[in-house]
Amino acid sequence: MRTLHTINETRAALKEARRAVERTKETSTVGIVPTMGYLHEGHMSLIRRAKSECDIVVVTVFVNPLQFGPNEDFDKYPRDERRDRKLAEEAGADFMFMPSVNEMYPAPTKTKVIVANITDVLCGASRPGHFDGVATVVTKLFHIVQPDRAYFGMKDAQQVAVIEQFAFDLNAPVRIVRCETMREPDGLAMSSRNVYLNDEEREQATVLIRTLRRIDDWIREEGMTIERLAGRIREHIETAPLARIDYAEIRTYPGLEPVVSMEQWDGSQPILVALAVKFGKTRLIDNRIFFPEGEGRA
Repeated sequence: MRTLHTINETRAALKEARRAVERTKETSTVGIVPTMGYLHEGHMSLIRRAKSECDIVVVTVFVNPLQFGPNEDFDKYPRDERRDRKLAEEAGADFMFMPSVNEMYPAPTKTKVIVANITDVLCGASRPGHFDGVATVVTKLFHIVQPDRAYFGMKDAQQVAVIEQFAFDLNAPVRIVRCETMREPDGLAMSSRNVYLNDEEREQATVLIRTLRRIDDWIREEGMTIERLAGRIREHIETAPLARIDYAEIRTYPGLEPVVSMEQWDGSQPILVALAVKFGKTRLIDNRIFFPEGEGRA
């Protein structure tokens, strides 16, 4: 695996890599796995899938300041470049693009990619500007790498919806590939932020997956309504004394419109149950998507 730090060397390396592939086959396929580093098994699963579907796999590691608010954890965000390089190579990456902030933003950026409506709810409601930062940096990465496929985990379902929306609206020549959320043995969704949890917080955080798994039983109860279901979800999370709910919402996917009746669960559109809960100082997100019968998961 080759590690790259500048935009120019990345473009040149990928141009040559494509040429090398195309000496033996008609076309080449580049897959990108954008990350903010501190890689874990969830990221590695994305890299392995990209490797199975693409000729060339590029993992990007960049802690993007544009998506952090003034009171958020940009400086404290975990970083371990040596470990990231080792794990990415083991998973099959061909290139790792690790730019500096100055390389990505050599001057204050005057251009941002803003996706309307679906960024004003869920995480976007309490993190104004966050998804503008996400959409902007992913657009830049797409221009730099020029991938054919981009791989994103569904743990952050809203982020995937935002990326799919701008890729569609701007006719980006890249296929967005949704990948299943990877979990720890106890069911906790894998996240770089899990390292902030102490033992008690970590144990109580499993209430998120336990809540999501109970929904199948709750929706079958006679007389169940959306309001009662939402209340049941919150009540179950609150059985963990340390849990402080930011949101627990039921929305359509990927449009993120409110679900207003139980009849929508049998309709043509997937339903997202999205959670954001703090344990101590650590804010965790998790979700579950309920698909219409017969529809694929990713």
